Amino acid sequence: MNEFATVLRAWRDRVTPEAVGLPAGAGRRTPGLRREELAALAGVSVDYVVRLEQGRSVNPSPQLLGSLATALRLTTEERDHLFRVAGAAPPSRGVVPRHVTPGVQRLIDRLGDVPLAVFTATHDILLWNDLWAALTGDPARLVGIERNLMWRHFMVGHEGVEYDDDHQEEFSSDLVADLRSAVGRYPGDRALADLVARLRRESPEFERRWAVARVAEHRASRKTLRTPVGGIEVDCDTLSVPGGDLRIVVYTVVPGSADAEKLDLLRVTGLQQLVPR
Repeated sequence: MNEFATVLRAWRDRVTPEAVGLPAGAGRRTPGLRREELAALAGVSVDYVVRLEQGRSVNPSPQLLGSLATALRLTTEERDHLFRVAGAAPPSRGVVPRHVTPGVQRLIDRLGDVPLAVFTATHDILLWNDLWAALTGDPARLVGIERNLMWRHFMVGHEGVEYDDDHQEEFSSDLVADLRSAVGRYPGDRALADLVARLRRESPEFERRWAVARVAEHRASRKTLRTPVGGIEVDCDTLSVPGGDLRIVVYTVVPGSADAEKLDLLRVTGLQQLVPR
């Protein structure tokens, strides 16, 4: 058995179902994830996982390797080893990081009582909890560039989100300034360059703000989200992940307020309507 197949099987065995939010169940013959569970988490077929573990499938794509690394809760060093033994170059330090570390994943798992999501430095959403999906709409229904917050804000609009004039101006300016900061950190990232070029070409509002050449990091904002239980005013805070350049976006409400009561109601009613990812 080759090294890729060996580590894939070993790392699958060490991940408990509880660690990824799955029921342990009775009569399990493996201490870790079943192949079908890993396949579902990584978005591939069970047969493909079998072929990978048996060494019968070679040259998996970087996208698949990244999905496997996240599903298996690999550290950055383990992820890089997985890439190398698969015959692929590990993600360059010169491109925007997309790997969700085990610590960030555990944070998402444990803080289910507040809406939160993980974004890249270019504002691609990578991970979210169920309450985020109930409050903002399920990102699982979006594909490709539609999962990029920058694109949706300037090209699709922010339907279901209300700002006052000051916060609207500040939020839009901060987004563009934050993206320019990312360009400085990752000048070799082709996907980032393509995103900026397309936004400059297709969004006059983005181009106007880009021409100001402001550089800053977006940290906080306030907005009202329209939901099935009524408008909920939230404070939006952005936390940085040291070493990974990921952003954890957290929505909170004033304790004891009418917004808190509506969020509690949404926590019950909204989650029941979500389609399992």
